[in-house]
Amino acid sequence: MFLHPNSDCVEDMELILAVDLAGGLVVHGKSGNRAGYRPLNWGLAPSAEPETYISTLQPRFLYIADLESIQGRTPQDDLVRRCAALVERCYLDRGCRSPAESTAVEGVTPIIGTETAAAAIEDLRAYQAGYLSIDIKGGRVLPWGIRPAEMLRRASGLSFEGCIILNIGAVGTEQGLVRENLEEMRACYPGRLLYGGGVAGVDDIHLLSDIGFDGAIIATAVHRGTVPLDWIRRGSQC
Repeated sequence: MFLHPNSDCVEDMELILAVDLAGGLVVHGKSGNRAGYRPLNWGLAPSAEPETYISTLQPRFLYIADLESIQGRTPQDDLVRRCAALVERCYLDRGCRSPAESTAVEGVTPIIGTETAAAAIEDLRAYQAGYLSIDIKGGRVLPWGIRPAEMLRRASGLSFEGCIILNIGAVGTEQGLVRENLEEMRACYPGRLLYGGGVAGVDDIHLLSDIGFDGAIIATAVHRGTVPLDWIRRGSQC
């Protein structure tokens, strides 16, 4: 934890701006329906051009999902590097399918998503760095269909720096979070744990913090004004 200077505010959770990149633009994701994603040119965004977008919002921390690479097309690595250079820390999910792919872009924290990274859970042992993204749709982990809590228990024995609970089906919906589900997941994993998908506003941010999550990945709530832009710029609630 970090005690903010001249205040009694404790920074105990990262607030990370999510950016989905497709076709060289920032797109707005909703419910994992990638074919329907459109350029994000509303809310606080003056442009869907990524460097302009990031330079205007000025996040401290950034999470990039390279949707081209995730879907098996040409990675947008040069664009990702330019975006990452604009922030203090950048997490990158480029849909890696091997340990070598996960480290292909320097200067970022690699994200290894269960959706693409391995044919079997045991194959995740080959990865020795980065964060494991536990990709969820319909309450089950892609592609194996197990419960998130079980996946977190298994992840405790792997060599990742931390885990991300990514509720793909809730992305962009602002549907809100359920305390009981979050508490169960937090209890199953002792390491750093981030959450993304469906965060509706400041109440959900406070809930995640109270339960002990180490970070929240958000975008739609910032554009809707239900999470202050200043929080994203500071990278914390205070």
